[in-house]
Amino acid sequence: MIPTPTQDPRLDALRHWLGRHADRLGLVLDSLAPVSGDASFRRYFRLQAAGGTLIAMDAPPPHEDCAPFVRIAALLAAGGLRVPEVLAQDLDQGFLLLSDLGRHTFLDALRDGLDQDEAALQRHYRGALRALVALQRCPAGGLPPYDEARLLEELAVFPQWYLRTHLGHAPDAAAQTALADIFGLLAQRAAAQPRVLVHRDYHSPNLMLGPDGPDAAPGVIDFQDALDGPISYDIASLAMDARTTWDEARQLDWAIRYWEYARAEGLPVADDFARFHVDYEWMGLQRNLRILGVFARLSHRDGKHHYLDHMPRVRTYVRQVAGRYGVFRPLLRLLDQAERVPQADGYSF
Repeated sequence: MIPTPTQDPRLDALRHWLGRHADRLGLVLDSLAPVSGDASFRRYFRLQAAGGTLIAMDAPPPHEDCAPFVRIAALLAAGGLRVPEVLAQDLDQGFLLLSDLGRHTFLDALRDGLDQDEAALQRHYRGALRALVALQRCPAGGLPPYDEARLLEELAVFPQWYLRTHLGHAPDAAAQTALADIFGLLAQRAAAQPRVLVHRDYHSPNLMLGPDGPDAAPGVIDFQDALDGPISYDIASLAMDARTTWDEARQLDWAIRYWEYARAEGLPVADDFARFHVDYEWMGLQRNLRILGVFARLSHRDGKHHYLDHMPRVRTYVRQVAGRYGVFRPLLRLLDQAERVPQADGYSF
């Protein structure tokens, strides 16, 4: 029998599984309500329990695997980070029951006006920078490598989905060669950086607002795709956030503060900030080119069109970096053509 649109076999299975833990944890099964989904197949639900609320994760096999989440949660908790505690698990079915870190992400708080209170904004973001350093001090051994081949491979979504599918622009042979050269430079520079544990999406939707004290340590979620990779990746994610716009002055302030915290904790950042800043910017360019491709794919293939709302911001980050280095001029020319940017008329003498 084919399920009707109103049927949700996985939700039924999740309710049944939660029922097995209801007495032990004081679960109120009728309170189960959706919290959110994300760009993957995972779904999250909140429900009442003895002493508060809990989060149920539905990660359907074979599309998702809960084992990395469980393993990395334990690793980060041992490193002193505020991450969800796994209270019950069924890896075969793809169900987890987690402690609830709160209802407000950094992104929620920003939408509620956190950025209008400079002192509070700085407390929370400096807390996020300190938490990032703690995350990077956790051992990355055993995690998949975020190496040159993978960095290069994931850039393929930019010409395929952003240029060709989203913009309808097919680069000519010369532009394709120039783009391949730029991709190679970005992947090589990133792969040459010192390697640490990389969250991969360390930004406002995945940081939970913590206590507004002097440390303001955030909760950290959505870490199941962590890799062993370039040290500048996560600070580039945070400062060049695809979901909220930060100007260059703010980006630079947080990059410097991160670099200072990292050096104080003995992380292998460059001794010269100017050198680190180039690594960070090039890393951000690699990430944001990939994001343009991913957001285009989420819209055109998966029907998740709201991701297109963030494209202007990401394009700005791309042009910000590409415009600063002569080696990326072919990329700017390609973007001007593909995005149909009007060219200013000038005079020649």
